[in-house]
Amino acid sequence: MGTSPSLPPPLRLPPTDLTRKAGRPPRDPAPPPTSFSTPPPEGAAGAAMASTSSKHTKHRRIGEDDEEEEEAEEELERFDDFTIASSWERFISEIEAICRQWLADGPKNLMQKGAESVLSFENLCMVKLELKHGKRVYSMEYHFMKSAKGKYSYWDDDTHSTQLSFGVDEFLIIAPLSASGVVLDDPESTKLLSSVAIALSNCGSNWPAFVPVHDPSRKAYIGIQNMGTVFTRRFEADRIGSQVPIRLMHLEGLHELFLSKFVLSSTDFPAKVKVNFSMKLTYRTPEHDYDHEETLDSEATESIPENGVASQPRKQWDDDCPWAEWYSAEDPVKGFELTAIWGEKMFEESLEMAEVENASSFDADSWLLHPVVSPYMVDDSIGKFVGFASQLHLLVNAFESSGEAQFLEDYVADNSGPDNSKSSVAVPPPSVVDRVMKDIFNDEVGKSNYVEAESKFGRALKGAPSDSLFAQFCLHALWFGNCNIRAIAVLWIDFVREIRWCWEESEQLPRMKSSSSIDLSACLIHQKLQMLAICIERKKSLNHEKNTNHAHKEGTSNSMAPNKIRKGSAGIVPSLMLINTFQEMHIPYTQDAPLMTEDMHEERLHAAEAFGSAAGLSGQLERDILASDMSAFKAANPDAAFEDFIRWHSPGDWVSEGNGDGNSAWPPKGRLSQRMSEHGNMWRKIWNDAPALPVSEQKCLLDSIREGEKVVHYLETLRPQQLLEQMVCTAFKSSANILNKTTYGGFKLMKTKTDQLYATMASTLKSLQGNSDKSDMAGDLKRLCQVFEHIEKLLIFAASIHRKLIDAPRLAQSVFTDYFNYYLPKMGTSLESICYEKEFTTKEKVGMLEREAVSSLFRPPTANQSWRKVLSMGNLLNGHEPIQREIVFSVLEKLSNGHYSCPTPLCTDEQIETHRMYISGTSNDLWVALSVTSWD
Repeated sequence: MGTSPSLPPPLRLPPTDLTRKAGRPPRDPAPPPTSFSTPPPEGAAGAAMASTSSKHTKHRRIGEDDEEEEEAEEELERFDDFTIASSWERFISEIEAICRQWLADGPKNLMQKGAESVLSFENLCMVKLELKHGKRVYSMEYHFMKSAKGKYSYWDDDTHSTQLSFGVDEFLIIAPLSASGVVLDDPESTKLLSSVAIALSNCGSNWPAFVPVHDPSRKAYIGIQNMGTVFTRRFEADRIGSQVPIRLMHLEGLHELFLSKFVLSSTDFPAKVKVNFSMKLTYRTPEHDYDHEETLDSEATESIPENGVASQPRKQWDDDCPWAEWYSAEDPVKGFELTAIWGEKMFEESLEMAEVENASSFDADSWLLHPVVSPYMVDDSIGKFVGFASQLHLLVNAFESSGEAQFLEDYVADNSGPDNSKSSVAVPPPSVVDRVMKDIFNDEVGKSNYVEAESKFGRALKGAPSDSLFAQFCLHALWFGNCNIRAIAVLWIDFVREIRWCWEESEQLPRMKSSSSIDLSACLIHQKLQMLAICIERKKSLNHEKNTNHAHKEGTSNSMAPNKIRKGSAGIVPSLMLINTFQEMHIPYTQDAPLMTEDMHEERLHAAEAFGSAAGLSGQLERDILASDMSAFKAANPDAAFEDFIRWHSPGDWVSEGNGDGNSAWPPKGRLSQRMSEHGNMWRKIWNDAPALPVSEQKCLLDSIREGEKVVHYLETLRPQQLLEQMVCTAFKSSANILNKTTYGGFKLMKTKTDQLYATMASTLKSLQGNSDKSDMAGDLKRLCQVFEHIEKLLIFAASIHRKLIDAPRLAQSVFTDYFNYYLPKMGTSLESICYEKEFTTKEKVGMLEREAVSSLFRPPTANQSWRKVLSMGNLLNGHEPIQREIVFSVLEKLSNGHYSCPTPLCTDEQIETHRMYISGTSNDLWVALSVTSWD
């Protein structure tokens, strides 16, 4: 750079210093080279020829004729190329050969030959080769674009820092292969850049070449570009890492710095210089100010009495999210970066820069928003993400080891040995177990209607409903200890102990909806708990009836005469009259069919196969139901006959004669079917034996005491693998249902992925629901955990974006879509983590009507923040200065005017960028890159 009182001294490099004239190659300790492949001087050629002649004469005197002929041939074939006499010239020749090859290949062939894509830049590729010069080894890199970008844009996200800094498209970088990767010696850098410049000139190439110099922390470069036979462009960049002068913190001082590069002194500044100006400001939302919360808490504490307790937990971002009951997720969106861009404008005075600095960020031509994503969102390392997916993975590990013992008590009893101290089998203390049991059996949510909360996709999974008792056990087990098999065994034994207490004390089971049916689509344990809940209700009602009947008998006289009293009638049957008496037929109250769980249905099926006659066994098994219905019918219709029962219960077995209905043509004309008329018919025998008893006086078809004891026995003797199979299905289903309740703005891509997760779970967990081989299930379940984790991360990300941009739904949808497309390659079913090093850098354009919502993300600084930070730059947004400011100054001049004019007819009115300066930094860091075009 040129001299300036505010910048480090310029790099005094003879061929590339911006204050000197180019065109003369630097001197080398070796004999003077001849550039551009010129022939050697006559003197050198004569000396070489004389030496050769004397040598030839000497061989002719001593040797023989055949040797003389061979020597003559060698003399004809030998040629000394004096253009590569020194090692430096050979180094130039090697660079030239490489550049010629790259020029001949072109971008397409270079990509076919294995050119590498530059990380984070889709349109930029690179080829590199190593060169050796003396004891040093250098690396030369050629960066080129896959396709032309059209009109060049300063602030394109796909623009490399070198392209942006110096205003170039393709470029060469040559640097030594060392720890620092930069040239620390001025002569070496001069020699290196001169070598590349000569080689590129020999090739006729216009590629700009750069050499990194000085200390690596300065990010300093020097460079040169041959722009034909008339113009040469030189580059220089350097950095101030601390104590930036105050004048250079503001746009006015930076504008004067740029003008100083082509004006001799500050007093010689022209009144008006047309300078093109463009700027990009990057803001970042402030982190959550916990100090501010503490201030509010301390103020609230002052109003609390001395005997009061002022301990309130700090509020988290996801406190009202559905998963907050089980864990607190780290916010995947750490903040936002807002980029405000001022397009290219022309200014003539430094005072105009001050106006731009004081202007509002709302005056920028465009706003771009980029979410700052937490690293755990793209890191698949074990333990980085804690959520349902991580705990489900631990549950699958417990399922793998569940076949090692026959009873759960075996895992609890096996508490000896060195493994007991390991965290893999750790069990929380009894106090934690008691607290978990109280939470599981909390009766406050006992009447929850979990059926309505079920997803239509979740019903396809054979697990317990999310809010049911067994589902709550599974969800607590995920977070109990580290979800190992021993901790699960301890928790299950206490769980069954509480179940038995509820049964013996006739206490209603919490979290079990009152129902008179068994949900066969749920897992077997949930069916058993439903059966037990019904048995407890029947048991309580029986005890109540016994007490009521006993009191009624003591207060009633025994002298009542027996009469035919109608009992248990539910109403009249339309158009039906009894056969023997001209009375209307009444519908009786009947008992429901006996409730059966899935395993009870299977037992009946196996019994029917064993008897060999399924139809006969079915009639035998339904005898009690038929007898109950007949007794109830007799009680409701005291004068009824067997034919009347058949007409009501089984109309198909009554053959009607005549067209009259029951009221107009009495008695009704008809007869029993052949099946019911056969001698020894089972139905007539049951009718004759059935007493006239209403439902309230009958024995229950369901033996609640026996069935209740059977349920408790089943739970107490359940095998570990059977328990873990049902726990896995229920835990996956309940976890997915909880996440599915998340409010995320209805993003279509998120909803599609959630539906796909349910379909994947249904197909994977289906093998656990039958009697198929489960030996290979662990691998499939672990892959399912991986898929679950991806969906869980995306869902949490969607919820965070929706909350933060709730007033800009279109923008929230677009930001999520960008991140979804970025994250999609990671979402596979492989157990191994996909190596995905690409960073998420996509920025979404903010509409004019959305700027107010985005600016609200930048909360005004609190008193503590304002006190701690001294503002040094302008362009504030709600009191926040940008974290980075990037500026491009440039001056254009016509070729036919001023210093750059020439008398040749080739001169036109075309403009050329004579000076360009790129500035990037903050109040504590300043990096400046300068390019100057000179006329040689």
